Amino acid sequence: MFDAGPRFNEMDLLASAAAGMSAQRSVLDIAARNVAAAQAATPNHPYSRLVAQLTRAAGETADDAFDPAAGEAAETLTAGAPLVALRSEPGSGDALTEMIAVLDAQRAYEQNASIFDTAKRLAERTIDIGRG
Repeated sequence: MFDAGPRFNEMDLLASAAAGMSAQRSVLDIAARNVAAAQAATPNHPYSRLVAQLTRAAGETADDAFDPAAGEAAETLTAGAPLVALRSEPGSGDALTEMIAVLDAQRAYEQNASIFDTAKRLAERTIDIGRG
């Protein structure tokens, strides 16, 4: 008997894409906060820049774990977005750099949304084949 190894599950792909969209939405929110803070900053009152770092999902083995802060303490953003850790660093006052971060997060979100849409169509097609 042929064993193809672990079976592909459309729901796993949907869940992964949804988690990616949730994480990127959090990254986008943080980047937008940094843009606003950079624009409001003055030389006498610099802003504290938040840096969002993606982490591995809970439940992965220690071998797969990723320490986003390389030994530094990092906090989870919210219970709804466990894949994003935050650290604070002094801001440069450069709104352009922060806008680039917004665009990067937006592109990553769109890529995850595209994967989600493809997985949804794949699941729908699988159901259609099962009915036929």
